[in-house]
Amino acid sequence: MKHFLSIADLTPDQLYNLLDLGLQLKQEWQAGGNKPRLQGKSLALLFQKPSLRTRVSFEMGMVHLGGYAFYLSPNEVKMGGRESIPDVARVLSSYVDGIMARVFAHDHITSLAEYSSVPVINGLSDYNHPAQALTDVFTILEAKGKTTGLKVAYVGDGNNVARSLMFAAVKLGMHFSIASPPGFTLTAADLDLGRSFSVDGADVEATTDAKTAVADADVIYTDVWTSMGQEEETARRLQVFPPYQVNQQLVSLAHPDCLVMHCLPAHRGEEITDEVADGPNSVLFTQAENRLHAQKALLVTLL
Repeated sequence: MKHFLSIADLTPDQLYNLLDLGLQLKQEWQAGGNKPRLQGKSLALLFQKPSLRTRVSFEMGMVHLGGYAFYLSPNEVKMGGRESIPDVARVLSSYVDGIMARVFAHDHITSLAEYSSVPVINGLSDYNHPAQALTDVFTILEAKGKTTGLKVAYVGDGNNVARSLMFAAVKLGMHFSIASPPGFTLTAADLDLGRSFSVDGADVEATTDAKTAVADADVIYTDVWTSMGQEEETARRLQVFPPYQVNQQLVSLAHPDCLVMHCLPAHRGEEITDEVADGPNSVLFTQAENRLHAQKALLVTLL
């Protein structure tokens, strides 16, 4: 691994290695603290879009490992505007040991990686969210003790989070079922690519019916109906998505010990109810904490 741009780029073995290392680092941290594996290493946090979890988890991950991270706000860099992406990549590469970037357009990430001489980590793009997907499968493996044969049901917008989760799930032998309203689905090309990554007979199914998707699921996953940058579509989406709310009635169709997951921030009362988000099946905040530990594995591997 030179960069971490998409789950699609990783082999199943690479994914498992990251998960195993993440579990080791979490156990080590809980036992008293991580070894300073990245002492003297530095990470630039380059943001076009704000995020609580992405910034704090990467920054504290470097601190836990003995390294240093610093935040660059959108107004400080204006990447692709005031300064070209190749120039940003070349300059930052001469100062730091790694770059984590959270951007709007996926080609900004790929361009950074093309011109960077140090590892580039995708903290989110409009195409995918691989750091979140790594965390998601980490959380599933930790809670269930396995991945192969499990069913993951995603309910809601066929967005960047859904795409990365699908890739990660099938590479680890999990069946993936997604329910989205017409016009908000993953593309046929996305689904075909997901199927091409299938391991151990993992299926990819797409439907417009939430109840069908979650039937007998081991994991139910949802995300906001309107993502950052889509605010002008809010009114339309609020009319279309209510049948895809993750509520107790929907959860009752899955296995009794199913995990309910959400990448956060959640719009409670829209895509998920308080009853479910705070209920016995919810692992929302374990999942959020695991951003820290899964990404530490990524940082150790790349830096």
